[in-house]
Amino acid sequence: MISAGWEPILYLIAAVLFITGLKRLQSPETARQGNRISAVGMLIAIVVTLFETQIISYSVILAGALVGSALGLLLAYRIRMTAMPQMVALLNGLGGGASLLVAAAEYLNTSNRGAVASVDVAVSTQLGVLIGAVTLTGSMVAWAKLQEVMTGKPITFPAQKVVNALLFLIIVALGVWLVVDANAPQAAFFAMVAISLLLGVLLVIPIGGADMPVVISLLNSYSGIAGAMTGFIIQNEVLIISGALVGSSGIILSQVMCKAMNRSLANVIFGAFGGGSASSGKLAEGLTVQTTNIEEAALQLAYAQSVIVVPGYGLAVAQAQHQVRELMDLIEKRGGAVRFAIHPVAGRMPGHMNVLLAEANVPYDKLIDMEDINSDFERADVVLVIGANDVVNPAARTDPGSPIFGMPILNADQARRIIVLKRGMSAGFAGIENELFYNPKTQMLFGDAKGTLSQLLAEVKQA
Repeated sequence: MISAGWEPILYLIAAVLFITGLKRLQSPETARQGNRISAVGMLIAIVVTLFETQIISYSVILAGALVGSALGLLLAYRIRMTAMPQMVALLNGLGGGASLLVAAAEYLNTSNRGAVASVDVAVSTQLGVLIGAVTLTGSMVAWAKLQEVMTGKPITFPAQKVVNALLFLIIVALGVWLVVDANAPQAAFFAMVAISLLLGVLLVIPIGGADMPVVISLLNSYSGIAGAMTGFIIQNEVLIISGALVGSSGIILSQVMCKAMNRSLANVIFGAFGGGSASSGKLAEGLTVQTTNIEEAALQLAYAQSVIVVPGYGLAVAQAQHQVRELMDLIEKRGGAVRFAIHPVAGRMPGHMNVLLAEANVPYDKLIDMEDINSDFERADVVLVIGANDVVNPAARTDPGSPIFGMPILNADQARRIIVLKRGMSAGFAGIENELFYNPKTQMLFGDAKGTLSQLLAEVKQA
């Protein structure tokens, strides 16, 4: 057993490790170390909690820990990088679901005993139910959209915002009733749970695929806030701290991503953006696309002194990160310099491209953020765009009618020569055509990125 005096000290140590680990996650170079530090903090928190006298059955806890650990290990090994956003969505949902169950158990236990919860616990319980339920079902919808189980386009219906507002007001009214009246029927509580679950679905279905990275980040924040509410319910300090850290960092990240798209968080949540058709962009008639072949593209890369690679979701889908790293090594052996331009919302989740390229051992100092590399594009001999679309679309600067107008983009169009690797002319998440593809300096190299890069490697070696 751990004495009462040591328990808060150990919880404080765990909290400090959480904060230190979060700080280390700021850089890809220290991210793994940050994960390990945070994991040690969580281990300490779990061990201290298990030694509390309130634990009823260690066998049940052990069984749950073993099953959960086995599932987590299996998923960690089997999930592909392209499916990582879906996994994050699921984990967010499970976190929200756990908070919902704890809040429900606390309410039902208090109600069945005929006891009266303190105001702070009662308020935290109702907030835990609302936020946990919204996180659970909202995350499941986000997963379904990303997994293409349901359409990634916005799903809307007449007076949708009015319906959502009414449901929220009903939830608030039920929550207040349950807080102020200890004798309120349990049916009111179950009604609140059901409506909260429904609200989670209705809040996410009108959000299109282009905004899924922000939605995932926001739901991650919700799961943290729900965890903090759970900490207040069960009087656990480390859960309050860790939940607050996740909640605040998720909100900050969501705001950073919205800034990168030049949009407000409210516009992301209520704007029903990202579901346009491929024809929604305006392009002058008569424009043509120039294509190239492996031999010509390889010659340009082999003799280029400055190459900037713009990775996108297509690179992740093709799992071509190792081929692009080999191409980088080959160009640099011939005297060229290669760097990677990373847009804040490239891919389907924050840091997607950083993690993908780090997996292929691309040096961290070659991963350059948008604001640091944008001024260098005009001096680049070749820009190699691999699977990126909206983040290099000049319409963000030139077309006031475009849905991405005002969004900061990578200045790929300013390079001397642009080579775009894509399967076809399909639109990006924003659902609009890309002006860059029709630029006279752009050459399209169609095909699977992995196979195309492998062929380029072979040709560059012979150049």
